[in-house]
Amino acid sequence: MKARALVAAVGLAGFLAGTLAAPAGAQQTSTWRAPRTPWGHPDLQGTWTNVTATPLERPRDLAGTPVLTEEERAERFRQFTLETTTDTVPPAGSAGSHNEYWRERGGLLHRTSLVVDPADGRLPPLTPAARRLRSRLAGAWRTSPADGPESRDLFERCVTRGLPGTMMGNFYNHNYEILQTPDHVVILAEMIHDARIVPLEGRPHVDRRIRQWLGDPRGWWEGGTLVIETTNLRAVDQTTISRGLGVITLGTSAAGRVVERFTRRGPDAIDYRVTVDDPAFYAAPWTAEVPMTTRQGPLFEYACHEGNYGMPGILAGHRAEERDAAAVDRP
Repeated sequence: MKARALVAAVGLAGFLAGTLAAPAGAQQTSTWRAPRTPWGHPDLQGTWTNVTATPLERPRDLAGTPVLTEEERAERFRQFTLETTTDTVPPAGSAGSHNEYWRERGGLLHRTSLVVDPADGRLPPLTPAARRLRSRLAGAWRTSPADGPESRDLFERCVTRGLPGTMMGNFYNHNYEILQTPDHVVILAEMIHDARIVPLEGRPHVDRRIRQWLGDPRGWWEGGTLVIETTNLRAVDQTTISRGLGVITLGTSAAGRVVERFTRRGPDAIDYRVTVDDPAFYAAPWTAEVPMTTRQGPLFEYACHEGNYGMPGILAGHRAEERDAAAVDRP
């Protein structure tokens, strides 16, 4: 609620306008200087989007190709547009999902993946423990997909996308609002209305036994870059990120540590860089760079639960399937 009050106080006007994400690290004119807040910190405030069709991981057919030429990028985006902008008819008995009206695609970067480390543009392998967890979850999904609300993933239940999921966009609502005070930074994500309140005054992390969906963030400035270290994460193993050319399921364990860097590169651009170090889940750390560009207008409310009949519908449908199966089994 405090974060919402801060957001309301901004009072931005206008309507959201589409924008094409620019490559991270794009050079700006030498005359541009990053703005400063009245108290002297680099000013990151405003409404931003990280929409892009570039996938988190490099597609297999682009192995060994970290960067596309302009001609390759244009052709790949043309193909991508043809493949993704035609609505499909859902199978019989299915209500289907969001149609093309709701989706935000963005443009392709010249980079072929958002992952920049490892150099192959792919997420590191999962640890054996993480693979066993995934296998168990997949089995539970097949045999008990809707025993109760807890059978569904956190995203579907409007709980959270965790970290780094909250900052990685999805298939719509890629929008963020950043607000600053001398001793705090607030990052409000439109999707699932996650609010991150980051202290800057040097306080220590909370007791390691305290676990939160978005962890315990601490921030500081390194020159013109805001650095945020987040620890004390709860285990999140079902956060699904739909990113352009594929769907990536991210996870973090309670041992995970996430370090983010926000650097203002121009009047309309922030370089966002995130490193996930989670030895219990991934065989090695990994880093992604996601460009952020400005959006004009306010961040609209994402009322995930208001009038959302999806969950009772899913559970009621599964109960009906169970009754039908029981009727068939009766002598």
